[in-house]
Amino acid sequence: MYTSGVDGLKNEFKISSDIIVLLGLTTNLFGLAIGSVILSSLSEVYGRQLVYLISVTLFALMILPVALAKNIEAVLICRFFAGFFGGAWIASAPGSVTDVTDDHYRALALSCWSLGTMNGPVLGPIIGGFVYQYLGWRWINWVVLICSGASFVLMFLVKETYTPALLRQRVQKRQQETGDQRWWCRFDHEETGLQILQTNLIRPLRMTVSEPICIFWNLYVGVVYAVLFLCFVAYPIVFEQLRGWTPGLAGLAYCGIGTGTAVAVSIEPLIRRIIQRHPKDPVTGRPPPEAAIFAVCVGSIMIPIGEFWFAWTARPPVHWICPILAGLPFGFGNGLVFIYATNYLAGSYTVYAASSLSGNSIIRYGLAGVLPLAGNKMYDTLGAEWAGTMLALIEVVLIPIPFIFYKYGHKIRMRSPMIMKGIR
Repeated sequence: MYTSGVDGLKNEFKISSDIIVLLGLTTNLFGLAIGSVILSSLSEVYGRQLVYLISVTLFALMILPVALAKNIEAVLICRFFAGFFGGAWIASAPGSVTDVTDDHYRALALSCWSLGTMNGPVLGPIIGGFVYQYLGWRWINWVVLICSGASFVLMFLVKETYTPALLRQRVQKRQQETGDQRWWCRFDHEETGLQILQTNLIRPLRMTVSEPICIFWNLYVGVVYAVLFLCFVAYPIVFEQLRGWTPGLAGLAYCGIGTGTAVAVSIEPLIRRIIQRHPKDPVTGRPPPEAAIFAVCVGSIMIPIGEFWFAWTARPPVHWICPILAGLPFGFGNGLVFIYATNYLAGSYTVYAASSLSGNSIIRYGLAGVLPLAGNKMYDTLGAEWAGTMLALIEVVLIPIPFIFYKYGHKIRMRSPMIMKGIR
């Protein structure tokens, strides 16, 4: 929603540079990357519900000064901390879904959950465009604050789901009821909170630079996510500047991406059947993690198709429906990549899945925070056609990554010391 009010921020604070205002997007994503790692670690120490309640409260408190800000510095700093506390849902929510679903329906449940997280960046500009057009940029933050209040109420209705936290609560209750301190559970003698936090901060970074699977998948998913966030720069240029649309109508242009993403989620049962037909791993008796990569391969082709389509239909006199329809293959490809690349990382590293996904989040949000800063300059210099073509060509160059892992992923996994350690 923030990007919809960029012009309002520039006018109110007398800022001429788009880059300075877009730093608000960058600081928010940097905070999201850091917070997702730290808060997911804390949820493993104190339980998910407590972390959710505290995080949503602090998130709301950080949105308030943005809505009342007197200068751009306050906006940038508070959005960093808002992103930090918002990272609790990005990192811990998949764990909550996993806590309450069995293996057979887990992929479907996570796909339904991802419908919200992946379409959030799509719904944001749609809502933000109309809010900014009729109420101004400050009301964008008031709307977010109202939604935060609703989230806070909902968090009270969500029970604790994390098994170690539930067992520790049960132990404390028995100790209080009986006065016998000998009651204990198998999680009482695990690492301390500080040790868990230290491990969860160091291991993702170590895996990011030492594990071939993490190196290439972090690069691929990071670039794909960064290009998605560059759309927040490209769409206002194409629909507001080149086509003369109002901010509200320009926000509706994201419906193409949102629809494509929804389709990617809705066909999960079909993809699951295809995965189940894959030759089984002789050790586990189940399809290997590489079985899910075929969906990523399809997505890797659809994304640049959508990007090329959008780039060369961006300007009038081409009808406005053409660039919007380009969002269908683009959103569909992004949905497949994010869902099934995550499944592949989690399926490959098993006990170290959280660390592999944390490292992926750091790279993903880091690149997504940096690249949009160059978006306006790139589109001004190259034009919508060649800027979009350059992004599409970058994605084409990276297409071999999922195909190579689909064919040779098993051999690569077997050469990973961390994966072999997890299997043993």
